[in-house]
Order: sequence, then structure tokens, then C-alpha cells
Amino acid sequence: MTGVLDGKVALVTGGSRGIGAAIAIRLGEQGADVVLTYQHSADQAGNVVESIKAHGRRALAVRADNADADAVAGSVRAALGEFGRLDILVNNAGVGHYGVIEDISQAELDHVIAVNVRAPFLATQAAVPHLSDGGRVITIGSIASERAAVAGFSLYGLSKAALTGLTKALGRELGPRGITVNLVQPGPIDTDMNPADGPGADGQREFVALGAHGQPSDIAATVAHLAGETGRYITATAIAVDGGHAA
Repeated sequence: MTGVLDGKVALVTGGSRGIGAAIAIRLGEQGADVVLTYQHSADQAGNVVESIKAHGRRALAVRADNADADAVAGSVRAALGEFGRLDILVNNAGVGHYGVIEDISQAELDHVIAVNVRAPFLATQAAVPHLSDGGRVITIGSIASERAAVAGFSLYGLSKAALTGLTKALGRELGPRGITVNLVQPGPIDTDMNPADGPGADGQREFVALGAHGQPSDIAATVAHLAGETGRYITATAIAVDGGHAA
């Protein structure tokens, strides 16, 4: 089986379920060997690995807590140790925390910033010396960084907004090596963390121009586009995949 990412190695953080699993599987379908990280869902991570292997590609699941700085860098080392190279880094792992600002504790603040901001920075920092020229760094943000549709998103929006600055600065920094750096901003996506039939889902859809939740495959398709040769001239930018939520 051949694909547009043949010979490439990808690392997808938080790749055991939801958007991360869809991305990992899509990159495998496109020809990449894939390392994915997970924190709790070992069985789900194993299922993703088997799905990738079913397409004739190699895959490895690595347990890593993105709140642990050493574990983040360790996942990059694990990818290099297993496959000997790294071409595509997808910073997908993240946590959501919602509530009015006066109710947010410092522990909650520190945890969200550690996972949503520090971990993508550290993973990219560890990966850059080993990324092939023409490599890819793709981070999954959130449309909540661009539009505060409802109250209670101050911490989450803050953490995701920081990724825009990281993306733009790194796009400039890594451009001479042909490495593209981009941010994908999902809107409401139907996952176990945000089900389309869950509490508050109807309210979310009121802000979506297309009137429906997206699917993890919608995000995976955009990531695959950016990861391939067709994405070679897209860098230092944010791409909304939100059904018009930010309109």
C-alpha cells in the first residue's frame, strides 16, 4: 500500500480517542508510521494502533501525561527510538476546564496551562532538532480562542489563544528549513468529551452556521492536508474547522 506520506513518521499526542485517534488513523491511511500518546485509555490506544497496522503501517502507543514535562519530551524520544526519525508533530492532547473566573483555583489554572500551553511548547522544542527539513508542526487549538460565545471560557480560551502566538513565531523561525507550523481551530466536534446529543449541545449548534456538530474526521482531513505536500505553502496561520461558528 502506498500513500502521500510514505516514509514519514508522525507523533500525535493524545491520540487514543476522539480527534486525536481520527488524526492518527488518517495519517496512517496516508502512509505514515505513527506514534501516539495516551494517558489513561490503554485499550483505546491499542485499538488505534491496530487500525493503523491494518493499513500496513507501523504504530506505537506511548503512555504520557502531558502535564508532566519529562513525559512530553520522552514521547519525542520514544518516537525517535522506535522509528529513527520524525517528520510530523501533531500537538493534539488538551484539557478543557470551564467556569467563571472567580471560581477557578490556582491548581486548575496551572494544570490547564501545563497541558494546553507548556506541553505543545515542550514537545515542539524536543522535536525541532530532529524534524526533517520540510517537516510539519500542527497544533490543535479551539475556536474558543477567537470567539467567546458563552461565559465560563476564560481559562480555556486563554490557554488556546496562546497557541496562536506560538504558531506564528515558530512559522517564522522554522521557515528557512521548509518546516511549516500551523494551528487548526475546531468548533463543536462530536466526541465523547463533547457529544452532539449531550447537555448544552443544542446551545452550541445555535452558533454554528451549518447548524450541526462536526466530526473528528473533519479535523483529521485538515491535518492530513497540512501534513502532506499539498500543505507545503501554508504556514504560521490558524485554520478554523468550525462550521461557521466564528462567523
